[in-house]
Amino acid sequence: MSDLGAGFGYLIKGQRWAFGHGRWFGFGLLPALITLVVYAGALVGLGYGADDFAGWVTPFADDWSSPWQGLLRNTLVVLVFVLGLFLAVVTFTAVTLLVGQPFYESLSEEVDRSEGGDVPESGLPLWRELWISARDSVRVLVRVAFYGVLLFALGFVPVIGQTVIPALGFCVTGYFLAEELTAVALQRRGMVLKDRLALLRGRRMAALGFGVPLALAFVVPLVAVFLMPGAVAGATLLARDLTAPPAAPEPAPAPHSLRKG
Repeated sequence: MSDLGAGFGYLIKGQRWAFGHGRWFGFGLLPALITLVVYAGALVGLGYGADDFAGWVTPFADDWSSPWQGLLRNTLVVLVFVLGLFLAVVTFTAVTLLVGQPFYESLSEEVDRSEGGDVPESGLPLWRELWISARDSVRVLVRVAFYGVLLFALGFVPVIGQTVIPALGFCVTGYFLAEELTAVALQRRGMVLKDRLALLRGRRMAALGFGVPLALAFVVPLVAVFLMPGAVAGATLLARDLTAPPAAPEPAPAPHSLRKG
């Protein structure tokens, strides 16, 4: 199976695990619900204020004739809302994981336990784990903001701005979603942000296969809430794959002459 398909497979396995463990599924819903309420309010506010923002940043178009003024400002309104949605999808996971750190760490440990083998623990106090998560999330979001602004600017380019750029946006979103979600399990394994990013770069297609479908689903707010516990579970399974030691090579068959003897 390709890495792309393997990443998607872990997303599906994680959802099955969560829905098959009702207590843990409910356990993982609460932080996502809290974050959803806050984000829904922010997006509604953005929707109402986007028109005023478009007029404020384009005063030079006040005297333009129709349809050029409307075309420019309506395009800007759409781009502002798409950028807001892009940032909301990515930061939703970061904020939800921060709010639900104890919940999702326990859920991740339970996934490790159910799969057998070692169940790594960070050994850090809760305040220290929250600080590390918040610090790393800010660092990731700075990267996301850079790509978001770049894609926003490219959105004005005819044709590719309405086709290629949105697709690239979902790829960027999915990749960083995979980073945020696998961080729960990888931090317990003692991996810092730099090492986690290097690990995902080595399996970029697996990260995209896991994260891009999730990014598409997270566009629908309620779907994001119900998929969040399974996303953490699937990310833990993906993290186990990423950190698994390489399989030992199979011994070479004995020479034909030795088999005869």
